[in-house]
Amino acid sequence: MSFIWIFNGSGGSFPSGVFTQRETAEAWIREHGLNGILTAYPVDSGTYQWAVGMGYFSPQREDQRSAEFIQRFSSASLEHYHYENGNLE
Repeated sequence: MSFIWIFNGSGGSFPSGVFTQRETAEAWIREHGLNGILTAYPVDSGTYQWAVGMGYFSPQREDQRSAEFIQRFSSASLEHYHYENGNLE
């Protein structure tokens, strides 16, 4: 499975950077002294689908299979890193 790195800046509503390599993303984050989270997302798969398929999440209630739940789903099991002032926390 392929992954892509997405940076979400603190307080932002949308991603502010998308990268194919973590090293490229980190150089950009350092250059601009950014705060936020860099996460590896699976390509051609939703986060919910990935987490269920990998066994990281198992829906326990019917509402956890709903569109509303799936469209807001995120998983701490995705590889991710926190940055403050461009530095890895």
